[in-house]
Amino acid sequence: MPKKKPENKTSGTGKMFEGAKDFLPIMGTDYVEFYVGNAKQAAHYYQSAFGFQPLAYAGPETGVKDRASYVLQQGKIRLVFTSALYRDFDIGTHVLRHGDGVKVIALGVEDAKSAFEETVNRGAYPYMPPTLRRDKHGSALLSGIHTYGDTVHVFVERKNYTGPFLPGYKEWQPAYAPSPAGLTYIDHMVGNVELGKMNYWVTWYEKTMGFYNFLTFDDKQIHTEHSALMSKVMANGNGRIKFPINEPAPGKKKSQIQVYLDFYGGPGVQHIAVATDNIVKTVRKLRKRGVEFRSRPPETYYQEVPNRIAKHKALFKEDLEELANLGILVDADEDGYLLQIFTQTQMDRPTLFFEIIQRAGAKGFGIGNFKALFESIERDLELQNLV
Repeated sequence: MPKKKPENKTSGTGKMFEGAKDFLPIMGTDYVEFYVGNAKQAAHYYQSAFGFQPLAYAGPETGVKDRASYVLQQGKIRLVFTSALYRDFDIGTHVLRHGDGVKVIALGVEDAKSAFEETVNRGAYPYMPPTLRRDKHGSALLSGIHTYGDTVHVFVERKNYTGPFLPGYKEWQPAYAPSPAGLTYIDHMVGNVELGKMNYWVTWYEKTMGFYNFLTFDDKQIHTEHSALMSKVMANGNGRIKFPINEPAPGKKKSQIQVYLDFYGGPGVQHIAVATDNIVKTVRKLRKRGVEFRSRPPETYYQEVPNRIAKHKALFKEDLEELANLGILVDADEDGYLLQIFTQTQMDRPTLFFEIIQRAGAKGFGIGNFKALFESIERDLELQNLV
């Protein structure tokens, strides 16, 4: 948790103060690490279902005695799946409490020492002091801080490293390597926090990491007949990193955010949005490989789409009937339109899922689709007798 409640450092307009210095320049998402019960099986699943490619491995064979980690890559996306080799270990404790879930959101930086010092001086609680790792491929400097729940941010400086992933890992080339599915980069990652804590963490990201409030959605915008949520999207100085933060809102039934918090055992990463350049092609591949998606919206949803994208009709290239058949959602803002679809949760617990997104100029997050998504999640939770 943060050392002290931070002060608001943004203009309140969704933009950084003009001329403000970005004290934490971030180049992008370096990797996302999951703590899981069985890393070998998890890696196999994400290869088979999502088309991630084997990249690197660390474990007893590489001198790591307490864990096994498998690294997968597709486009610019790197996922790490790590399991404990001993019961009484922090990885095993994490899995026991949360089930399989995201532990590390790693961010690429030019100077990991500076990133650590700047954030800790602004109130972040240290997770990893600057640590230099070396092997025959060079060196990498890592540091880290705690954020909401048991989630951490690790800063990765790898300009002096040429190996397959990081020191301590070796190249991993299994015979089994299904083709990619067209995923390119991480568009955004969403965190769920407790009721009343959203603004706390918004302020924390503003002060500690220099982020600003890019967009805000309240329970009047994101609601159904039965439940609601509130969300604020935080972005870093160059806009490459976006972290929406959700909290539940009171309603007739338990919010999907509260369901997540109950089953995950506290705050954590709710979903990872991964981009594609051709969502129709990607979704076809994923469905064929067994990836299950949220239930399709009613036909009336697609009858309203032409009005929603009217300003961008000349740019709209997709076949609406095909999008409807696949259950792909459509939304637009002043800059363009976007296409998105959400998977079912990837664990037995109703916790983490993935979003597949294709942007055609739009910079938003599909506010026009939130109601359809929310209703879909509610239907799925009702089938599981969870709300």
